[in-house]
Amino acid sequence: MTASKTNLSIHLAAPRGFCAGVDRAIEIVEKALERYGAPVYVRHEIVHNRFVVDRLAGMGAIFVEELEECPEDRPVIFSAHGVPKSVPAEAKRRQMIYVDATCPLVSKVHREAERHYANGRHILLIGHDGHPEVVGTLGQLPVGAMTLVETTADAEMVQPPKGADLAFASQTTLSVNDTAEIISILQRRFPDISPPKQEDICYATTNRQGAVKAAAENTDLFLIVGASNSSNSNRLVEVALLSGAKNAHLIATAEDIDWAWFQGINTVGLSAGASAPEQLVEEVIDAIKVRYEVTVKEIKIAEETTRFKLPRELVL
Repeated sequence: MTASKTNLSIHLAAPRGFCAGVDRAIEIVEKALERYGAPVYVRHEIVHNRFVVDRLAGMGAIFVEELEECPEDRPVIFSAHGVPKSVPAEAKRRQMIYVDATCPLVSKVHREAERHYANGRHILLIGHDGHPEVVGTLGQLPVGAMTLVETTADAEMVQPPKGADLAFASQTTLSVNDTAEIISILQRRFPDISPPKQEDICYATTNRQGAVKAAAENTDLFLIVGASNSSNSNRLVEVALLSGAKNAHLIATAEDIDWAWFQGINTVGLSAGASAPEQLVEEVIDAIKVRYEVTVKEIKIAEETTRFKLPRELVL
């Protein structure tokens, strides 16, 4: 006689997974392969997800770290995170075909930074050192035009150029709460600092963090599907823990689940970072269903309808 399965409730956060910028970036690679044929080169991972990258590689995309690795006779695509201005300038100098898949909301931050710089302001950029988006944003302006602020401690200590008018900008995938704390410190220290015209943290990051916050209450365990190098996915783990989850882990796929995490638990929260496909979420649910009698409750805080247009050169 087969033993009955233990009951387990899954709180499924929504929105989750792909955002409009990720959808657009992936479609850009697919359309480029369709238009130009394989291979098409992509500078850096198009989005931070190995599953997505491997699928596109199977279609004929070749992922490289630097432009120097790309032949001049094949198209190159710049990732959704954005690139320094020197990269398209070099591609143009080499007379390469290139397509910019930078998320329009990241491009908005770039244009805001340029506007502040043109108005004579020094920019305090809130973000994570070395993240591709931060590298790209810093690279929109001359060296020294921005100062990176990573933490509240940095915000308390930062010393911008003496007498400079100031503005702030931020990486689009940061913790909403952490960033608000940093901004509060900067505004206390520098009352005349200019803010962005619109919030820099993107709607998808805000929505996914809000959904995890709503779903995390009274959960014993929260799983976030996403890549270890995905900023927005790592922030979701932090949000889950701060919002009531007793334990939380980032997993790339269902294979990363440690079933010891499930001992003695009744409720699991589940979400996915903005570059993780829904298929991976479904595989996690299926893996749990093998071992437990599962009830899934979707907790939705917003309906996302945003869509971004493709670059003109790929509209067939």
